[in-house]
Amino acid sequence: MTIDRRISMTFGCAVLLTACTSGALHAACEFAHQGEGRVATVLDARTFRLDDGREVRLAGIEPMQETATRGSEILAALIGNREVTLRGPDDRPDRYGRQPAFVFAKDSGTSIQSELLGRGEAVASPVMTDAPCFAALLAAEAAARSARRGIWVSSAALKNAERPDDILAGKGRFAVVEGTISSAQLAGATFYVNFGRRWTRGFAVTISKRMMPSFEAAGIDLKSLKDKRVRARGWVEQRGGPRIEASHPGQIELIAAAVPVVTGDAAARDMGPKAEGR
Repeated sequence: MTIDRRISMTFGCAVLLTACTSGALHAACEFAHQGEGRVATVLDARTFRLDDGREVRLAGIEPMQETATRGSEILAALIGNREVTLRGPDDRPDRYGRQPAFVFAKDSGTSIQSELLGRGEAVASPVMTDAPCFAALLAAEAAARSARRGIWVSSAALKNAERPDDILAGKGRFAVVEGTISSAQLAGATFYVNFGRRWTRGFAVTISKRMMPSFEAAGIDLKSLKDKRVRARGWVEQRGGPRIEASHPGQIELIAAAVPVVTGDAAARDMGPKAEGR
């Protein structure tokens, strides 16, 4: 079966489920016109080159490692050799010379980002600074996750914060991790959001002290995160245990409050950053 045929079948099954979120995403991310052109080459799962030489990066989404290969094929099937329209908050290129944009195939009212999120072939990027647009991106991602489409057909796509070894297996990759926070505190120039009680081995999100005001401005009270259920996203690093360094408020998504039962032994181990002055 060809990739075009597989995409057609997948989209046919998902279109009714994603129609509402696609409409909301389009309305929330209705940015200024940035130009148009014909797609000459698809370079990877979110980047392509127009026939005038411009390189364009799909704004607002991150491809996952699980979709790296088929992501390029899917993007090529959606826009390869087609006329596209570009929209975005500004047209300044990124540090690699790529123009970030929301992309629409000619005569289509649905962005490529919306289609990829709805099919579960990408996740929302936390670097999206437009709050309504980012909320719509998260909603489209959540709809695909709830329907178990694309990467979400496997429960392994959403990493469990209680399984640090599984998270570390994706070192150097973008990941979405969910769990309950055991401690949250500032130590020196870094704020530590610890998900594991054995903090030297457990998963944690780190935030530079100078970046804390941007989180607070976004309504995230970092010091009150203890016992909260959180979905964190970003690039996985290793510093003892797995770490995600957060520089954008969108990297921390509050889900719901949760108060875990802590046994005496667990409480005794919960020394947190104090053990090394963190």
